[in-house]
Amino acid sequence: MLLKKLNERFVKAFVQFKLLGDGDHVLVGLSGGKDSLLLTELLARRARIGHPHFRVEAIHVRMAEIHYETSADYLQQFCADLDVPLHIVTTSLAPEPDATPKAKPKPPCFLCSWYRRKELFNMAQQLGCNKIALGHHRDDIIHTALMNLVFQGRFGTMPALLEMRRMPLSIIRPLCLIDEADISRYALLSDYRKLTKQCPHEHDTNRTTVADLYRQIEQMNPEARYSIWKALEQEGKLTERLNSSET
Repeated sequence: MLLKKLNERFVKAFVQFKLLGDGDHVLVGLSGGKDSLLLTELLARRARIGHPHFRVEAIHVRMAEIHYETSADYLQQFCADLDVPLHIVTTSLAPEPDATPKAKPKPPCFLCSWYRRKELFNMAQQLGCNKIALGHHRDDIIHTALMNLVFQGRFGTMPALLEMRRMPLSIIRPLCLIDEADISRYALLSDYRKLTKQCPHEHDTNRTTVADLYRQIEQMNPEARYSIWKALEQEGKLTERLNSSET
């Protein structure tokens, strides 16, 4: 059964990387895509078991200038069925305080991500959450490692566990051991509703280019994902501690 497989990988991830513990208060970043929907479902199912004992809430952040969204009614019903409180927030690509006419404008994907992340941190602090859960799966983490190698000249990625040193918050990625293909299959079987509008910039990024490169690498070696993952594990790139000023 596919759900059993997904749940087993989910449980293995939070045990291996110590992502969840008794007393945790988790805020899920619910974009409305298949990954965040599955993450919310798996966390809610696990919270009902009570081992470990933790609470789950979700936040859906909308960007005023970039229409990348799911029906609010659908998300509210989805969360209500799981007994997960949902907070819907709208933010904006506000001008940078230090921006000057000569300054090179930052790409919309960077700004969108930065302002969405800011809302997640603000809501987490308002609610007293100590964990922020994001829906990045294993393919996302591997793609990020390749992006950093190709475009930044460093070996690193989005860790499964990112601990802040200057604030009582950690970012966790409980889907880190789950492959995107399995999530896509489950989303179809579970009739997850697709995003109402896709991001207009989603095909204009380095991530799209690297995803194509990764497919070529897997054609050369179908086991490539496991080799890259093993390298990330051996180099300690899947857990990290970070100063809050670096977020």
